[in-house]
Amino acid sequence: MTGREYRSGVSRGLPVGMGYFSVSFGFGAMAVSQGLNALDAALISLTNMTSAGQFAGLTVIVAAASLWEMVLTQLIINSRYALMSLALSQRMGQRIGILPRLLIAFFNTDEIFALAMSRREPLTLPYMLGLGTLPILGWTGGTLCGGLAGSVLPVSIRSALGVMLYGMFIAIVVPPARQERPVLAAVVLALVLSSLFAWVPALKTVSAGIAIVICTVAAAAVCAALFPVADEEDGI
Repeated sequence: MTGREYRSGVSRGLPVGMGYFSVSFGFGAMAVSQGLNALDAALISLTNMTSAGQFAGLTVIVAAASLWEMVLTQLIINSRYALMSLALSQRMGQRIGILPRLLIAFFNTDEIFALAMSRREPLTLPYMLGLGTLPILGWTGGTLCGGLAGSVLPVSIRSALGVMLYGMFIAIVVPPARQERPVLAAVVLALVLSSLFAWVPALKTVSAGIAIVICTVAAAAVCAALFPVADEEDGI
């Protein structure tokens, strides 16, 4: 039963692992182009597994920002994982202890969370470990391969590979932005604020980490006020 559950999780996580490999390849190439070595980039992916957080973290590292700016940036960007892990823990039952739950929370990304929550059968520890195996390997291995490729490829190719990560975010944001006005408003507002920090002389002195935090919190706060989500009772 245990082996069957693990294999079932690995099978479900295979597409996610393949997708993570291609996306993290771009992150590895970008990290090397910014001055990190391939092993450092792979270690970041192995210990984080968060594309948006790693992209923002790389920006903070390159800008030589302070440690507390890095902590604040990651706290804001990755705060959704706390809510996702809380929701997922309610599906796992009492048989899964605290240490396995911490391990599951580590690789509880958006895609893995969606796969786990869509399962009708009870969630088991072997299934969750299988679900996270290939995504972890894909994300770390893709970063390492991208970093190694970025180390030997010409500068023109490395610059082109660095655009892959931006393309990933565009591919993630554009479809929901076309369908939902709140998402579109948040994207446009964040874009405007980010442009102000990049071009306005008085704001250009703000460090990259603080600018990311301000843009994220401001866009989320404004859209939360303009487009409040109705409580479940209100929809009945």
